[in-house]
Amino acid sequence: MDPITLGIVVAVGLIVLMAIGTPIAFALGGVSLLALLYDRGPSELTYFGETFFDRIAEFGFVAIPMFILMGAAVASSPTGRDLYRSLDLWMGRLPGGLAVSNIGACSIFAALSGSSPATCAAIGKMGIPEMRVRGYPDGVAAGCIAAGGTLGILIPPSVTMIIYGISTETSIGRLFIAGVVPGFMLAGLFMVWTMIACKMAGGYNNPMAASAEKLTQTVKENVDANLKALVRVLPFLAVVAGILFALYGGVATPSEAAGVGAFLCLALAVIIYRMWQVGPIKLIMRDSLRESVMIMLVIATAEVFAYALSSMFITQTVAEAIANLEVNRWVLMGIINLFLLVAGFFLPPVAVIVMTAPILLPIILAADFDPYWFAVILTINLEIGLITPPVGLNLFIIKGIAPDISLRDILLGSLPYALCMVLGILLLCLFPGIALWLPNLIMG
Repeated sequence: MDPITLGIVVAVGLIVLMAIGTPIAFALGGVSLLALLYDRGPSELTYFGETFFDRIAEFGFVAIPMFILMGAAVASSPTGRDLYRSLDLWMGRLPGGLAVSNIGACSIFAALSGSSPATCAAIGKMGIPEMRVRGYPDGVAAGCIAAGGTLGILIPPSVTMIIYGISTETSIGRLFIAGVVPGFMLAGLFMVWTMIACKMAGGYNNPMAASAEKLTQTVKENVDANLKALVRVLPFLAVVAGILFALYGGVATPSEAAGVGAFLCLALAVIIYRMWQVGPIKLIMRDSLRESVMIMLVIATAEVFAYALSSMFITQTVAEAIANLEVNRWVLMGIINLFLLVAGFFLPPVAVIVMTAPILLPIILAADFDPYWFAVILTINLEIGLITPPVGLNLFIIKGIAPDISLRDILLGSLPYALCMVLGILLLCLFPGIALWLPNLIMG
């Protein structure tokens, strides 16, 4: 078979395996193994094993489980609750203030945890019931949390940015800082739409719920409690700021910064929230190990998959076909965005990045696009996939938190935020400096 036909067969095989519920790592590894056996014979089994283990043996990947451990320590402690209370104090007076404060909490918690599912679950468990009690529409309550949770893969420190940096051999520190302004720009767009949606729905900050709350707690007590909660959150924010300073200042490598950050966040969770028992620590370690192993397996099998495609000249043929398209470079970028959007509908961000970034980077560079700017564009496309079917991981997390809200309402509430992300991509295309100004200013 010619490379294009063989590539179609491989892609169909991969889709079928994932459609019947095969874990992504096993689907990638199985398809790669069969393709190599078909094309090269049993001798390729040696290279299969070598490629699998050589990829995950890279020292740079140490940062991944360390950042995951750091996020798990934050997610398993009451940090999200304290952050939520503090932002509600400052933003509660805005139209739809509670929903806006939820997005603000998601933005900051994303920086603390680096994980979209963790952000969505931690803030959603508190935010959704509270919004519904105060009269917010179910769609707004579910949609703002689902969308706010996606910021976990863009606002640094981000595990997906680390994987992109290692896959494309680009600076992780510069990638982190390139995501700062676009991340908060998206948060701002989310907040604007939330205020508009609340005005249109005409239901927020239910007066009866507010008066009931005043009966049980005076305003002064509420303010004092929220300020104390803010004080408990500040040390965690200081750790994140210290990590980013160490990376941008060249003081430490990503792996070193991640290790120190994980230790400090775990220590702060134990000291501030008195998590002395073995149970909570065991839970943090278990969750960290489970997610780390899943990500590393996907990375290893995706590397084998990339090796299989390359050895059969599928990658080179597709890349050459795209590069030879006689179209404007922005039309080419539109095609790439559409491809990433569709891939994000079916695959988690880690898998998409590992499989596509090394292939797309030469094309991006040949079209004279900046690789750090493209990393932000790619990440936002994958964020959209987190709140759109058929996979839509954040949608199912919200459904688990609030099972009495229909999946239809969750989806309809989330779609306007997906359009906000599309607007964010258009703004980045029109004004690339949104992503590049800060890294150029700080790192030259």
